[in-house]
Amino acid sequence: MLQIDRRIFTHFDFLIPLIVIPIIFTSHMLTGEINPSLANKQILYFFIGAGAFLFFFILPIRKLIWIIPYFYWFNIILLIMVDTIGVTKLGATRWLEIPFTHATIQPSEIFKPFFILMLAYLIKNNPPPKEGYGFRDFIKLSFYILLPFFLIAKEPDLGTAMILLLIGYGTLFIIGVNKKIWFSIALGLIISAPILYKNLHDYQKKRIEAFIKNKPSYHVKQSLITIGSGGLSGKKKEEATQARFKFLPIATSDFIFAYFVERFGFWGALSLIFAYAVLIIHLLTTNYKLKGDYLASVVITALALLIFFYMSINIAMTIGLAPVVGVPLPFFSYGGSSFITFMIIFGIAENLLAFRFDSLYESINYRF
Repeated sequence: MLQIDRRIFTHFDFLIPLIVIPIIFTSHMLTGEINPSLANKQILYFFIGAGAFLFFFILPIRKLIWIIPYFYWFNIILLIMVDTIGVTKLGATRWLEIPFTHATIQPSEIFKPFFILMLAYLIKNNPPPKEGYGFRDFIKLSFYILLPFFLIAKEPDLGTAMILLLIGYGTLFIIGVNKKIWFSIALGLIISAPILYKNLHDYQKKRIEAFIKNKPSYHVKQSLITIGSGGLSGKKKEEATQARFKFLPIATSDFIFAYFVERFGFWGALSLIFAYAVLIIHLLTTNYKLKGDYLASVVITALALLIFFYMSINIAMTIGLAPVVGVPLPFFSYGGSSFITFMIIFGIAENLLAFRFDSLYESINYRF
């Protein structure tokens, strides 16, 4: 029998589920309106996600940090295997087939929690000095950020690769790196921008060129029409014709925000963005009570940045302010891998908050 000391829940962050659960239920409602069969399948993802959250919440992560590098390198091996024996779908090789089944897994999605944990592990073992990390430490940390970036970008999956890059360096920026290093990087990016652009895939160049020329694709045009039809207060389900008559493409995943605005209007859009903003700000300000606890601080910071970049990029591409890169809206877009990944990271974050005092681990008794 599993017995958990009630004191643990005094450190549990209840504001996170208070914000996330209504977002999840709204997503399920909208998915059901567009495609009831997908909504039924989504329930399975909810149960798997809840189970993953619970598993990582009760796992004694602080006592098992020594194993984090092994999981990081195991996932790196999976990413390398994608390049050699990966399964190709829609022109991209991003999946591995599970032996003796027809099921596939996407290593780049599985990698995200272990990428964040590896950063936390490295920073915990070598905290930044008062003036921030110097060049030598920065290069060492950059290796663990850039290695998966190049492997994932090669699939090609530039969207996921860029998210990991932004999370990695965004976390280092908040944790502390010498300002001279950031200035050097900015200068280097400006100089090398033409070379980086030249090495992009043709479809990636076309997306950027279409965005710069202000010529939205069919997907974005329909998304803007859908958003505009919502007005200030939105429409009833029967009157929201853009998604019902399939004018809006990918309405349950990439462009679900557009359908949400059609249903709930401008005020609904502001409410959803406000909910994400509160969650992100809450996570970032949580760092103030984690002084010296770099394991928890890095995970919380990376989670806040992950939500921010996913939310910002998805909404920006939906309204034509960014190229379409297939980035889902956290807890809102339909999809099992993204949802479960976020639930795992939330489980890890809540674990590190609830058990940030090592003595509380002794309060858990595992009796079977």
